[in-house]
Amino acid sequence: MNQLLFFAGLKEAAGTEKVDMDLAGLTVEEVKKKVGDVYPKVQIQTSMIAVNEEFALRDHKIEEGDTIAFLPPVSGG
Repeated sequence: MNQLLFFAGLKEAAGTEKVDMDLAGLTVEEVKKKVGDVYPKVQIQTSMIAVNEEFALRDHKIEEGDTIAFLPPVSGG
C-alpha cells in the first residue's frame, strides 16, 4: 500500500490531505493517470511529484510502502 499526500490547492480539489492506494509497480506517469481518473478535479498532470520526499521522474517505479506527494506547480516573480 502507498500513501498519497496532496498539498495546497490540490488538497482542496481532492477533498482530502492523504489517501492510501495500492500503486506498487507503476511508474510515476502511470500513477498520475490513475490518480487523475480517481480525482478528476485535481490538476495532476501539471503537478510535481515527490516519492519519499525526493522529486521523481516520470519513469520512476513506485515500490510498496512509498509515499507519493503531489505538489502544485510553483511560479516565481
